[in-house]
Amino acid sequence: MKIDDLIENKTFTGYMLCNEAIFRAAVESDVKIASFYPGTPLSEILNVFSNGVNSLDYKMEISINEKVALETAAGGAMAGLKAITAMKSVGLNVASDTFYSLAYTGVNGGLVLVVGDDPSCHSSQTEQDGRAFAYDGYFPMLEPSDPEEAYNLVKKAYEISEKFKTLVLIRTTTRVNHYSGLVKVKEYNRKPFQRVSWTSEPRKFKTVGSFAREKKLKLMEKFKDIEKYFNTLDLNKEIKKDSKIGIITSGISFNYVMDAIHRLDLNISVLKLTTTNPLPRNTIKKFAENLEKLIIVEELSPFLEVKIKAMAKDFNPNLKIYGKLNGYFSESFEYSTSIVLMALCKILDIEISFNYDGYESRAIQTREKLPPRIPTFCPGCPHRATFYAVQKAIKGEKLAIMNDIGCYSMLIFRPYEMTEVLLDMGAGVGVGTGVSQSIEKPVLCVVGDSTFFHATLPAIVNAVHNEDDIKILILQNAVTAMTGQQVHPGNFRKAGNQKAVGILIKNVVEGFGVKNVKVMYPFDNTPQWIDSIKEILQSKGPSVIISNGTCALHADRIRRRRGEKRPPFAVDKDMCKKDYSCIRNFYCPAIMIDENDRKTIISTELCNGCGVCSNLCPHGAIYKTEGGN
Repeated sequence: MKIDDLIENKTFTGYMLCNEAIFRAAVESDVKIASFYPGTPLSEILNVFSNGVNSLDYKMEISINEKVALETAAGGAMAGLKAITAMKSVGLNVASDTFYSLAYTGVNGGLVLVVGDDPSCHSSQTEQDGRAFAYDGYFPMLEPSDPEEAYNLVKKAYEISEKFKTLVLIRTTTRVNHYSGLVKVKEYNRKPFQRVSWTSEPRKFKTVGSFAREKKLKLMEKFKDIEKYFNTLDLNKEIKKDSKIGIITSGISFNYVMDAIHRLDLNISVLKLTTTNPLPRNTIKKFAENLEKLIIVEELSPFLEVKIKAMAKDFNPNLKIYGKLNGYFSESFEYSTSIVLMALCKILDIEISFNYDGYESRAIQTREKLPPRIPTFCPGCPHRATFYAVQKAIKGEKLAIMNDIGCYSMLIFRPYEMTEVLLDMGAGVGVGTGVSQSIEKPVLCVVGDSTFFHATLPAIVNAVHNEDDIKILILQNAVTAMTGQQVHPGNFRKAGNQKAVGILIKNVVEGFGVKNVKVMYPFDNTPQWIDSIKEILQSKGPSVIISNGTCALHADRIRRRRGEKRPPFAVDKDMCKKDYSCIRNFYCPAIMIDENDRKTIISTELCNGCGVCSNLCPHGAIYKTEGGN
């Protein structure tokens, strides 16, 4: 939805993304402090908060990383205001130190953290289960299965948070976050933003020694009270049938279960758990105590299954439980209606009328006949020009490249295949330090500007202090490009496109003590680039190359706002010699072969007008349209 429609102060039913529904619920709850670091599948929450910050009375920051985002939101909630943050599950790893301590301290206002898991690793380096955070930290957790439920649960989460003075976790998954549907929203009554008086509480927000031991005991009592409260809520949905077979499920899996039951025309009771930490023991007991078979359907780890199996020993010891632990469901990847349906048929000994395995096999065979679509950089991306120069500079040289998380992660794919290690955000320089101490050939660490600020600064300080012989290539493209071009501290804009203090990466690394720093512009002079890269690689001690070129998509947006055009480039067919060096060496998707004369052509629809290919053509056959070479 457009931001003006999304924040309209009236009751209406709108078709919106789940992440937009979460934002709307936060607005209706009168949230005053919002802070985020971008990360799929939750980036849209940040985006709509940023788009609305100039229209509504809340403070909003795009933070340097998830830890700072959580701490900023927690600070607002400690002061007594309502606050929100959202992050993907691997982002909660970054914030976990603060996260666990908040269980002990609690908050004075309302605090909600939305965590997005990513089954099947669509945009993440691991497939971890974020539910474990709530269990280990003794935090209440709610799980929606569609946009309208997410909207309602955010509002309920603030009630729970303020009632028990605790952070409340809302756990989603990629398919829930990117689910669009009709949501009925309500008119809201927001109070003007007003700073509050800080009330000093000698033992409340301190977590060391005796303070922490005292708080742990109080936390255990609070958690028992939350469980009692969860047993009184009507958030958990029971679909009761006259059957000795039941299914317990949660989140997006509930939708798959209902589809599968409908297709198989099964008479089975279903309990959809929305309050998944602490689990509502009384609700589960009431549902399962007279069953003979219980099927538990959940993606990723057997989080519900392990706990419910332990409970069942007390109220129904003969209950047969089917799930992951006995092999009926996988702990890997996303589920689907067909996966759940086939598992139910196996458990209940039902003959499947449709050959799902055969259908999947034919789909795989068809896919194998299609040309591979390898992820690649956008036309006009500065990374393409940068890595062209790197490839030329290291030609014939033995070099170990430590990669990082960002668009440049695509270096692992053909035609580049230039990565030895790709671990997690900010790990490239740290791992590269250890590798450089252990192997003979030189090490080049590649990191983007957002990742530089997010998690790489300590590793660079460490390398300078210990005089480690590593080379660092920092790709400065002005935004967190991979998640939707959100700004970061290196940009001179902040949330809401407001002016900000931009922090120059060159100044930072020189301030850390890096003596050998070169700044280059990938769209300007590629041969000069190559020589400079060779010089850096041959130097001793920590050295930095900064490739300064704006993200192509971000630059396009800026030009559209200004009404500017960027003329595409074209090929002079008379000068083209068909050596295809522009295709073999540069890999731009805008450059292709004309099927008629087998000469190179450039798609005017795809070309971004960066002009790098014109510098690389040995025959000078590529020119800028509308005049100029």
